[in-house]
Amino acid sequence: MEIKWLGHSCFQISHEGHSVVLDPYNPDMIPGLGALHVRANQVLCSHEHDDHNYRKAVLLENTSTPNPFTVERIASFHDAVYGAKRGENYLTILSAGGLRIAHLGDIGCALSKEQEEKLYGLGAVMIPIGGHFTIGPEDAKLLCDRIRPKVIIPMHYRGKTFGFSTLGTLDAFTILFHLTKINQYDIDTILINATTQKQIALLKFK
Repeated sequence: MEIKWLGHSCFQISHEGHSVVLDPYNPDMIPGLGALHVRANQVLCSHEHDDHNYRKAVLLENTSTPNPFTVERIASFHDAVYGAKRGENYLTILSAGGLRIAHLGDIGCALSKEQEEKLYGLGAVMIPIGGHFTIGPEDAKLLCDRIRPKVIIPMHYRGKTFGFSTLGTLDAFTILFHLTKINQYDIDTILINATTQKQIALLKFK
């Protein structure tokens, strides 16, 4: 399964000639991000804020190949007060070829034991770490410790040239991991399979 980071919380997941785009953003909202134009077979949004639901950026294509993905969505909240501040948020689990990965959208709340069990043992998780609008680095670390994904892909943070000024930086998250291997990639894409090593994957936004 191929995971490509398109910036902010937007990813393109591809497998067997089929691709899904998650949380496309309106570039007018996010400093440092240009226009997003991508082709895919499906688009899924965790919630209806403009930095996660800009479906116009995705040109949907038909394909004769069957859709290999099974999609499971888990309702959560965008804040710690049951959505009173920012509404609902959906966690998305994609399964294909014996692999399971999850995109946590703008999760801002603690999860129930049952929800964590559904996320346990993922091949990869895309998790927000920037705080302010979502869980911050400490809560993100604790959640990863409980659900034990093989690959952790941070998202929704502030880089040197992009991101909301109110978001935290990547270092505030990675410094919390002392024994986990941290891989800094020179590309925006990672391939996940049964033999992928446990790691934090820092993809390069192009």
